Amino acid sequence: MTAAPEHPAPEHPAPATPYGTPAAPRIAVRGEAHLEVDPEIARIGITVSARGTDRADALNDLTRRNTTALDLVKTYGDAVEKLETGAFSITPELTRHGRGERVRAYHGRVHITAELTDFTALGELTTRLADLDLTSIEGPWWALRPDSPAHHQARQQAVREAVQRAREYAEALGTTLAALVELADIEAENAQPYAMAAPQFAMRSKGFDAAAEQAPALDLEPERQHVYAQVNARFTMSPPAL
Repeated sequence: MTAAPEHPAPEHPAPATPYGTPAAPRIAVRGEAHLEVDPEIARIGITVSARGTDRADALNDLTRRNTTALDLVKTYGDAVEKLETGAFSITPELTRHGRGERVRAYHGRVHITAELTDFTALGELTTRLADLDLTSIEGPWWALRPDSPAHHQARQQAVREAVQRAREYAEALGTTLAALVELADIEAENAQPYAMAAPQFAMRSKGFDAAAEQAPALDLEPERQHVYAQVNARFTMSPPAL
């Protein structure tokens, strides 16, 4: 019998050494940044309500109040960057009548979100909205825009801090950095969704028979925003003389 030829085992590349080598030691550091900046936008939630024993009457009242609220917000022009209508509902309120059920009343609601960039107008607008019939206000939610320069500044500061920290480690060993091996956001694969800050106040409007006297504008102080950035960085350095 002729022996089968031996097949040489496939050659696999040597695994990378995560901790470097004596000829190219590695330094792993974390860079962090924390900025405190003024907000750029403020969002308020507006809920317009209506109630009536007749569905058509409740819907007409809701439509009229919704239009009044929208028209009021639009009078602030460029101070309002975004105006959106969310959920709308007309819900019957049932009551038992003998062995059956009957509709006692209809409740209608429309939810509106307004985004403002002029915080001087914000206090006046919220007060005027709360002065409307069956209209409630929630907010403001202070925030930065997703493309705010503050995010860019924090990321750059975190990178500079990582480089400085690695350089200090190298200097402690009497050597210098040689090359950047890796730079990555902390938990980049597990980023959490953006969350707005908690609302700072809630206002409910007057009822049908309240006096028409307008309340003074609220004095709202913008809440400072905290911007964080963290990076992991790995460098190689020249072999130190230990």
